[in-house]
Amino acid sequence: MPFFSQNAFFPLWLGYVLTMDGLVLRITGTSPLTRSRARWIWLFLFSAPVWWLFEGANRFLGNWEYILPHPISGFEYFIRSSIAFSTVIPAVFTTSELGLWLARRLRWNGHFIRIAPGQRGLLLISASGVSMLALSLLFPHWAFGLVWIGAFLALDPINRMLGARSVAADIARNEWRTVAALLIGGILCGFFWEMWNFYSMPKWVYHVPYVGHPKLFEMPILGYGGYLPFALELFALYNLAFWLVMRKAEEYALPPQLEVRQPRSTDEGTVAGDGRSLL
Repeated sequence: MPFFSQNAFFPLWLGYVLTMDGLVLRITGTSPLTRSRARWIWLFLFSAPVWWLFEGANRFLGNWEYILPHPISGFEYFIRSSIAFSTVIPAVFTTSELGLWLARRLRWNGHFIRIAPGQRGLLLISASGVSMLALSLLFPHWAFGLVWIGAFLALDPINRMLGARSVAADIARNEWRTVAALLIGGILCGFFWEMWNFYSMPKWVYHVPYVGHPKLFEMPILGYGGYLPFALELFALYNLAFWLVMRKAEEYALPPQLEVRQPRSTDEGTVAGDGRSLL
């Protein structure tokens, strides 16, 4: 089924996002789509240019390449790729809301260790992130992995200083649930990306120095670790963009007030807190 294979990426991932959105809605009573359709669409529109940034970095890194079933024009490649890239942020953020629910459902208070650097410390962290990005591009053969954490370290402290939503502000309060949720969202999406890519055409393959084997699907096993900070980078990029446009912090994606719907037992079955049956 070459036509299906060549055109399935966006429908497949749109279906994943909608399924995950419905699951999150079912268990929490809220979801990205139901909170705001306009903001939900914005996630798709913002996702494509963000991933093109990583494609630009890969021009230097050379860590992956795409295999196409037949040659296509540059314009068609750009359009098809942008449509596919538009699903990245919606998938990660929606899956992360499931992770946020899980953290609350397990009654974890979110405490781990309080890290609260001052402005000088935040600037030093940001400078270290910029240095990591520069090293990954200047010395890609041995520093390629730094691109997956450098952007987060460079941008998140800036978000904190600007007053945008940030991980730095959370962990300064010893609140780690958003971090845990993003890590869960990143690794789960990474698994499905690689699994569905394995038999696909078009597809991508990796050329990673030193750690190219063993593999799970096309991805070297150690490479899955990159999906963890990648989710944090997406969060930092999204919140910086929101602040630059709206000049205020954002609480649409991974809302801090997300609660676990507590079921109660009745003679008629188990019902949610709003009275809707969960059976």
